[in-house]
Amino acid sequence: MSTNTTTRSQQHTRVGSGARQAATAGVYDWAALIGRIGLAAIFLWSGYGKLAHMDLSIGYMKAYGIPAPELMIWPALLTELIGGAMLVIGWKARWAAVALALFTVAATLLFHAYWGVPADQVLAQQIQFMKNLAMLGGLLGVFAHGAGRIALER
Repeated sequence: MSTNTTTRSQQHTRVGSGARQAATAGVYDWAALIGRIGLAAIFLWSGYGKLAHMDLSIGYMKAYGIPAPELMIWPALLTELIGGAMLVIGWKARWAAVALALFTVAATLLFHAYWGVPADQVLAQQIQFMKNLAMLGGLLGVFAHGAGRIALER
């Protein structure tokens, strides 16, 4: 009895050579770009919102007890805008993903702690918490696998 140690991915690589592999690689390249744009969109939108509606954003931060919100809004919006832009263009995307992941963890725990809100707010905060968890997963994917081939920096 022989032992077959070839993995399924190794078999796929042998079978799917040539044009098929090139086409598949192209799909992966575009998927990575579209994924980065999708992840970046929420950060770019949020950063722009903070800039365009600074008084409202500062008031929101005050309501959650953030110290010196007039000062703290700047690192938040710059992280979102610069990190989001870096993700879109694929420049230093792994570092951008790490910065945005850390920002997302902090924002999630500060603003979406559903376990400590009144009952009528629990569902909305749980949804926001889970959305941020999904974003964190996407950011960790960019960190683990890089920006892909359609990027300013590979």
